[in-house]
Amino acid sequence: MLGYVIVFVGAGIGGSIRHGFNIGVARLLGTAFPYNTLVINILGSFVMGVIAGWFALKGNATGHVRLFLATGVMGGFTTFSAFSLDTILLWERGNQGLATVYVLASVFGALAGLALALWLVRTALA
Repeated sequence: MLGYVIVFVGAGIGGSIRHGFNIGVARLLGTAFPYNTLVINILGSFVMGVIAGWFALKGNATGHVRLFLATGVMGGFTTFSAFSLDTILLWERGNQGLATVYVLASVFGALAGLALALWLVRTALA
């Protein structure tokens, strides 16, 4: 039961941070393109890479810390369900080219962000 509470609290924090990013990025870049979700997916993957890299190399975090950070906070912050909805909405609005760019940028940017973070953590801790 404690694990669920830990995830719940972490997800609330991550969701609140995501909400702040949604507002900030929308104000900064507008809403014609889902920049907010794109930024969140790439940044979230990078941060998850840092967390995963740290846990893998240091390995001294308890299960509760992992649940809180990885499942809770990061799970509340990032989601590909928003990505899917944004893609379909772009497509349905007749913006197939933007939808394609969005999918490719999200997937490759997130993978690159995580790979870069793992490399940075491994290099810093080596």
